[in-house]
Amino acid sequence: MPRSDRPAQAEPGTELVAEPTGLAVSGPASGQDRIRWLVAAFVLSCRSEHTRRAYARDIGDFHTWCAGIGVDLLEVRRVHVDAYISALAQPQPRTGRPAAAATVARKLAALAGFYAYAIDEGQLPASPLTRVARPRVGDDSQTTGLDRGELRRLLAAAARDGARSHALLLLLAHNGLRINEALSRDVEHLDTERGHQVLRLHRKGGHRATTPLAPPVAHALHTYLGGRDTGPIFITRTGRRVDHSAAWRLVRRLARRAELPQADRINPHTLRHAFVTAALDAGASLRDVQDAAGHADPRTTRRYDRARYNLDRHATYAVTAYLADDTEPLPT
Repeated sequence: MPRSDRPAQAEPGTELVAEPTGLAVSGPASGQDRIRWLVAAFVLSCRSEHTRRAYARDIGDFHTWCAGIGVDLLEVRRVHVDAYISALAQPQPRTGRPAAAATVARKLAALAGFYAYAIDEGQLPASPLTRVARPRVGDDSQTTGLDRGELRRLLAAAARDGARSHALLLLLAHNGLRINEALSRDVEHLDTERGHQVLRLHRKGGHRATTPLAPPVAHALHTYLGGRDTGPIFITRTGRRVDHSAAWRLVRRLARRAELPQADRINPHTLRHAFVTAALDAGASLRDVQDAAGHADPRTTRRYDRARYNLDRHATYAVTAYLADDTEPLPT
């Protein structure tokens, strides 16, 4: 799909849609231009910038796959969607592993939304996603978790790396922010309220929230900003806002430097997971953790708690200890 840094000027008889991820489409709504316009218009209709970026990527991946088998995006049938699901079940070029059930479910949700939008716009009579079986996502969170010692090692590696790395990872680990929530904030969003240093957030679904900053986090941010009072909080050497890809690379690099055994599977969301499990281990109530993490559905928080409970208190440990007890006489 064509990409541009800035949208072109619309001409008479053309339609223009530009969306924040950089997708810009100008041209008559016919042929390939019609497809590009529909994709751009659908992506633009999503409320969250994070959702727009994810859906644009997911639809782009499907568009590339369709092009590989010679199928137009608006001529897709259910059999093609089923074949795509089968393709996702094979080792993927980027990871060497099959796509996770949650990833497949997200991709299908993006496609279902796009085709529903196309129907609403009168471009399709029916959706090829109708009655397509979608994978069930288990109750346990599949995100790689960090225990207390591992999280401390990762934060220590961030402190050694520099002020920006330390401030970002402390904010993610101590406040459980989604990476887009952290990177989208400007210095102007830092504030004080009722004696607390706080950060004003724009959360998933368009909700606004305020999160307090614990003294170590506030101090790290103050040190990193060094008196800067405007612009994005997290910036590159050239003054541009740090993007998601750079944040992923940073976290992965620091995980390797901390010599964490699962370093190649750690990403910014790992710190959000670590925040939830650490808060529960520290005795915070499930409701308070749900509010802090910005989970609209308490079942999302419970997924983290269930994974933590199942691993830490699994019956296998009780059985192992029971069988290892040599105070009981063996049967004769």
